[in-house]
Amino acid sequence: MVDENRSDLRHAWLHRVLTEAFDVRPLAGDASFRRYFRVRQGECSYVLMDAPPPHEDVRPFLHVREWLEQAGLRVSQLYAADIEQGLLLLEDFGDLTWAVHLGSGGDAAPMLADALRQLHRLQASAPTVTLAPFDLARMRRECDLYLDWYLPCVAGFTPDEGQREAFHAGLHQALLQIEALPRVPVHLDYHSRNLMLPAGGLPLGQIDYQDAVAGPVTYDLASLLYDCYQDYPEEMRRQWSREFFTALPDDLAAAFSDFKQWHRLLRLTALQRHIKAIGIFARLAHRDGKRQFLDEIPLTRRHLFDELAFLGWAEADCPLLFCRPAAVSV
Repeated sequence: MVDENRSDLRHAWLHRVLTEAFDVRPLAGDASFRRYFRVRQGECSYVLMDAPPPHEDVRPFLHVREWLEQAGLRVSQLYAADIEQGLLLLEDFGDLTWAVHLGSGGDAAPMLADALRQLHRLQASAPTVTLAPFDLARMRRECDLYLDWYLPCVAGFTPDEGQREAFHAGLHQALLQIEALPRVPVHLDYHSRNLMLPAGGLPLGQIDYQDAVAGPVTYDLASLLYDCYQDYPEEMRRQWSREFFTALPDDLAAAFSDFKQWHRLLRLTALQRHIKAIGIFARLAHRDGKRQFLDEIPLTRRHLFDELAFLGWAEADCPLLFCRPAAVSV
């Protein structure tokens, strides 16, 4: 009934906004309560975002969109909005995400170069919105998703209080190092499924930026290079990491003694992100019924184990990170 009501609401609003006949088709959703639809009207095509209150609030999206547009980044044009009902009519970037492009054999190099340019521009921009801090408390809450969802729902193991405390202790120094990094504007989900290749070509279009924060200078690059949905060769990642580090402004580069330290902290940032992502994928599958996200866990765990090896962590340093899946075959 709720979905039927939202459907009626969407169509009534579109009739008011577009006036002429249109066709509406659902698009693939994301890891939220938001739903997306392609709206065609003659030769024109739009994307309708349906973000139902109280689960979603479109205002952060609108505020961040305006800031990114002012910063010269490519974001979808806004054609109409009903903030109270959670409805936005946006520019249609098409279906070609970076992930789809790579999956069809496309060349990553030009897209990667553009993504790095845009990331430097994002980090240099002056936010016109107040960005929440990506601090120690937030990182710890995110890592708890691994304890609360992955371990009991996928690994078949519920940690006791002592094991939870040992988990927090094992990660504490790593999280402190990430928190101490220089702060910049952070997209927070800067990866292959949120970077679009519009019909007109580069620059890439950015989506899913409403959760932007003030966080570590390594974060978005870690999201991009150590993407949960991609497995780039490590030598390519290292090359791209070096190129990004070399182009950092002096005030940011001064926080690192050399590239070796930068790259180690980049991998440490990726470690925290992958712990969170594994927990989120498990939660999406078991709480929200989005079972397809279980398929993303194996590659993300592989990234996690690569980072543990790179950083020289042994099982004794944080035993719960080494738990193998049991309840579900992943």
